[in-house]
Amino acid sequence: MSIWRVKPVSAFEADMKKNDLKRVLTKWGLTSLGIGAIIGGGIFTLTGIAAHDYAGPALALSFVIAGIGCLFASLCYAEFASVLPVEGSAYAYAYGTVGEIFAWFIGWNLILEYMMGATTVAVAWSGYFVKLLHLFGIDFPIWLCNDYATAVAKVAEHNAENPSNLIAEPSFAFNLPAFLITWVVTYILVKGIKEAAKTNNIIVIIKVAVVLFVIICGAFYIEPANWDPFIPTETTTLIDGVEKVSFGFGGVLTAATIVFFAYIGFDAVSTQAGEAINPKKDVPFAIVASLLICTVLYILVSLVLTGMVKYDQLDKAAPVASAFSENGITWAVFIITLAATAGLTSVMLVMMLGQTRIFLGMAKDGLLPNFFKTLHPIFKTPHKSTILVGLIISVTAALTPINKVSEMCSMGTLLAFAMVCVAVMILRVKKPELERPYKTPFVYLVGTLGVAFNLFLMYFVRPETWIAFIIWGTIGILVYFAYGKRKSNLNQIE
Repeated sequence: MSIWRVKPVSAFEADMKKNDLKRVLTKWGLTSLGIGAIIGGGIFTLTGIAAHDYAGPALALSFVIAGIGCLFASLCYAEFASVLPVEGSAYAYAYGTVGEIFAWFIGWNLILEYMMGATTVAVAWSGYFVKLLHLFGIDFPIWLCNDYATAVAKVAEHNAENPSNLIAEPSFAFNLPAFLITWVVTYILVKGIKEAAKTNNIIVIIKVAVVLFVIICGAFYIEPANWDPFIPTETTTLIDGVEKVSFGFGGVLTAATIVFFAYIGFDAVSTQAGEAINPKKDVPFAIVASLLICTVLYILVSLVLTGMVKYDQLDKAAPVASAFSENGITWAVFIITLAATAGLTSVMLVMMLGQTRIFLGMAKDGLLPNFFKTLHPIFKTPHKSTILVGLIISVTAALTPINKVSEMCSMGTLLAFAMVCVAVMILRVKKPELERPYKTPFVYLVGTLGVAFNLFLMYFVRPETWIAFIIWGTIGILVYFAYGKRKSNLNQIE
């Protein structure tokens, strides 16, 4: 039983024929899911940090660079989705080309990506929801909208700034909004893919409309002088013995590594192949279309923001809302905060949707227990794994400070992107005769650049994140040898 064995294409075709999921997603429904996953809190927060500290007005170039890097991976994903249109995403693609051990390792890390991504988004959603309520004069107690560590830190900060109005340190804290939104999303996902897609479509319409509002309305308040210089002079500062490069072309590249994380999500489209009406054509279309649409919107938003307010005066926490309030358009803050709240809801929905479909693909191959592939008799959704995922995410989001581990989400993504770029080149050599409704143009150039770009970004990840990533990967390898390798369906084929 070799750990390098691959799943035959005939086995993938058999999986497609006996698929019990409801095929209801059109190419535009899939594209909407992609946009729903990509446009979230990133556009409302990362733009401020990247422009203020690293790129200045050249933030638009950073979005171009990050978008091109993601485009390499998306073109490789698109070819695979046309050849192997099954749930499982990068996990399934690696299983059919590189080997079972690599497929397992990618699947294991995709679990980390989607789980950590959804948890991070749940906490971010809570923050925006509390801000939205505050705009209407409703305030949550600190202990009821934060985990314990964060609540204690916020109380200490408040007491330091307001010595005449001290707040007692809480003995208990629970992030109730994050807990509740997780179960709302879980309920929608259990009910069915059609309901999830409808909910996502409504939210996508709202947030794209608000992004267009930011672009069009903000354009009237642009001062071209704020774009001068477009690329500020490079500066280098020493922080904890490490050189930090700001501005100049080096700063633009650093900003690209930051805003890259605003693009995470287009790969979630490939996890919905089992529910697409015409997956071989529609999934590749949706992957590329959602990425291109969001890249254009990101570039335009970054130009508008740095044109409305000088880059070094942008608020890093809420750049979009602050840019409008500083120009006297205070009423727009309500719309922007509402859009951010809605936007994060759809990101969370697609993240949890992708998570359960990865589980489903791995369980169908025997690498995970049958529990994860059980479908509801009426809704035809993997309801058991969806509820389990909802339980883990809701409790983690309610009780754990996740700011220091959110990068773990990106580590799984970068690894998956790099592996897909490698795998698509391997499949071209191994199986040149396969029908490919979509073919990656200049595949060896695009694939190589995709691998290089993602490894380059992984180099910039914090050392402690690498340590946690290695620990998680080691646990995964142990689980594979203890369970997956023995239970794999390929044992029967052999």
